[in-house]
Amino acid sequence: MDDVLSQQAMKIILFAGDARVNCKNALVATEKNDFETAAAEMKVAKTNITEAHKIQTQAIQSEMGEEVTQHEHSLLFTHAQDTLMTIYSEINLANHLIKIAKQLNDRLILLEKN
Repeated sequence: MDDVLSQQAMKIILFAGDARVNCKNALVATEKNDFETAAAEMKVAKTNITEAHKIQTQAIQSEMGEEVTQHEHSLLFTHAQDTLMTIYSEINLANHLIKIAKQLNDRLILLEKN
């Protein structure tokens, strides 16, 4: 595997990993009904996962174009892509869970007022 692809793979893993941490922090904040912190963490998670996706797209486009010859199969890059997609799914699921928790919390607050 060439150095460029290896560096791209590591960047994908790092950005995606950071997104996972942000996602987890958002869920922990949601457990405490701190939806403002949850929203802020999910915003950063989206930024991080978007950066990881951009790097993946650049790597694929460079292989498809004339910039480089075809890369050898890279287990590290495959792992990076797997990590990216797994964490992307976690972010999507967390967004739905946070939305449900917020709706339930709002309904409980309304019931408590009555």
